[in-house]
Amino acid sequence: MSETENELGTIAIIGGTGHLGAAIARRLAKAGCELVIGSRNADSAEVAAREIGADVRGMANRDAAAAGDLIVVTVPFAAQEATLSDIAPHVAGKVVIDTTVPLVPPRVMRVQLPPEGSAAVRAQALLGAGATVVSGFHNVAAHKLATDEAVDCDVLVFGDDRPARRKAVRLAEHCGLRGIEAGALANSVAAEALTSVLIFVNKTYQVDGAGFRITGKMVDSAPAN
Repeated sequence: MSETENELGTIAIIGGTGHLGAAIARRLAKAGCELVIGSRNADSAEVAAREIGADVRGMANRDAAAAGDLIVVTVPFAAQEATLSDIAPHVAGKVVIDTTVPLVPPRVMRVQLPPEGSAAVRAQALLGAGATVVSGFHNVAAHKLATDEAVDCDVLVFGDDRPARRKAVRLAEHCGLRGIEAGALANSVAAEALTSVLIFVNKTYQVDGAGFRITGKMVDSAPAN
């Protein structure tokens, strides 16, 4: 493994047996990243890890969080609190990329935000100041990410710490996507809400996984936090 491929260290995918987690893990493995797959059930994680590659390890979520240098949380909103409470003791000093979208069935086409304002802000509150939370991957269709095809969707990354945001951008790039820094963690509300809009568009216009792109020529600079 090259130094470039290992720049993010060991990446732990929490909830890695779900659709989004498995899709992200598969792409990262193909990019040569070092991975640990986490699940509520360690046996399920081990099965998923073997399906992805011989060098991928599978274990319970809390153990995966302890083993990872960079943590990616890919669980449904209903499981967010329990999952983050489980891994919280093991993520102090680490960057946690939270992908949670606050979808509340059955009205998933209607924006329904938590009292904290967004799932990302809620994640930071649940994990405490010891972890650095950034968010992203809200608007990428998991079933498209699970293929080898190019995915026509940007990944907006939110966080209050720029070096942490840059790690999430690099992770998106390892997945074959364009990651774009989009400001403070509080801004995550925009992408989280947009997911319900995209679900509505998918149903209304029979789109197979609508996404979006930021248009215009972009010049990489050092935006304010």
